[in-house]
Amino acid sequence: MLFNSIDFLLFFPVVTVFHFLLPHRVRWIWLLIASYFFYMCWNPKYVVLIALSTVITYLSGLLLDAAARVQDPVRRERLRRLWVALSFGLNLAILFFFKYFTFLLDNLSALAGLFGVTLRQPAFDLLLPVGISFYTFQALGYTMDVYRGALPAERNLFRYALFVSFFPQLVAGPIERSGNLLSQLYERHDFDPDHVRDGLLLMLWGMFEKIVVADRIAYLVTHVFGHYQELPGIASVLAVLLFGVQLYCDFAGYSDIARGAAEVLGFRLMVNFRQPYFARSTQDFWRRWHISLSTWFRDYLYIPLGGSRRGTAVKYRNLMVVQLVSGLWHGANWTYVVWGGLNGIYQVAGAALAPWRERICRYLHIRRENPFFRCISAAFIFLLYDFSLLFFRAPSLHTALSMGKRVLLHLEPFALRGPALYTIGLAEQQFHVLLWALLLLFLGDLLKERLGEVRPHLTRLPLPVRWTVYLAGLFIVLLFGMYGPGFSESQFIYFQF
Repeated sequence: MLFNSIDFLLFFPVVTVFHFLLPHRVRWIWLLIASYFFYMCWNPKYVVLIALSTVITYLSGLLLDAAARVQDPVRRERLRRLWVALSFGLNLAILFFFKYFTFLLDNLSALAGLFGVTLRQPAFDLLLPVGISFYTFQALGYTMDVYRGALPAERNLFRYALFVSFFPQLVAGPIERSGNLLSQLYERHDFDPDHVRDGLLLMLWGMFEKIVVADRIAYLVTHVFGHYQELPGIASVLAVLLFGVQLYCDFAGYSDIARGAAEVLGFRLMVNFRQPYFARSTQDFWRRWHISLSTWFRDYLYIPLGGSRRGTAVKYRNLMVVQLVSGLWHGANWTYVVWGGLNGIYQVAGAALAPWRERICRYLHIRRENPFFRCISAAFIFLLYDFSLLFFRAPSLHTALSMGKRVLLHLEPFALRGPALYTIGLAEQQFHVLLWALLLLFLGDLLKERLGEVRPHLTRLPLPVRWTVYLAGLFIVLLFGMYGPGFSESQFIYFQF
């Protein structure tokens, strides 16, 4: 069930109405039923996997809690490490089998072929369970939090199951922390018109990002990546640049709809994006992009590896490890590994060159807060990241390298002048709509960058102005959204991860 589908437009109001009509003590049960129904709409049989992950991490929490009361410190620590290792091992084994096993077999077969050996692979027809990487990491985060003593083990299995399966953020995040969401399951959430209004506004903005911007760009990007050999190199450049915007709007749009839906119900989910394309360094970018995953890797991988406490070389190694693992987390393809590796190199280079940048700025009397310098820095970081997205979007390394080669040898920078621009996936009218939508997106993110949360400022405007903005936003989504007859609602990109 997609957020941008008729099914969800029927499902969500029903869930919300009954959520507030039911007595407080049973609302969480209703949300658990709704969450499992939501997930089963994709493939009912894979609900067993999320239930299994839930039970494993729930039991690990109880066992860790019991181990913490063991008197003998040596035995206590041995048991704690055993239970956390089993929780991680079992959950990652499930994730590996469904997401990476075929990838491993393919690479072993290719490696054996180099030595003239043919491996007969077992026949597997595995469908990647939707959201498995997200809910697995959320559940493992709970295990680590209990292991570290950040929170006590949850005693109610079904309440914990709701934490793992909470439908707004179940299939594409944000990857919630147990310290935030789990505690809210015990709070009373009465109907609040302000929360409903703010949540619906956030959902409306998310719909704009997804069905007005991202899905419109998708037509051009899909066309160019499918026909790049017949097009001038400049078309590939344009497609990769626009894919950076598509990916942002698609994923941030999902996160905003998820946060808005949760807010309507009275829950607070973490912010997953903070205007990442305004970042002025690679480190700043990853503090703004997919924040729930970046902070997960920081807290549960980077810091345990030593973080930056053991010297510069270890710090750089840890940055590379985190980015490479992040690449693999996104998918079982070498393109994602290269994407992660490139961003690891960016991070290491950015950290290594930081002192030199400071010296050059002081020597040239450049103020880093100068608007022109800030724009140049943000544009540079965007282009660096966007280049890595060539590998993220391409179906194979061969395609990515072939597109890069075509850009170098057949750029033809003026080949898309005039009517030729409207032959690569978007007709003239649709292209003009996209330009206006991109302007509105930029202004919206600029306001958030300057003001922080925009909604409180919006709700303080005079009533006629406020409702003009509300209705204008609704009108834009309804009139220019990519949906309706002849258009199948587009799946969110991160559903495949």
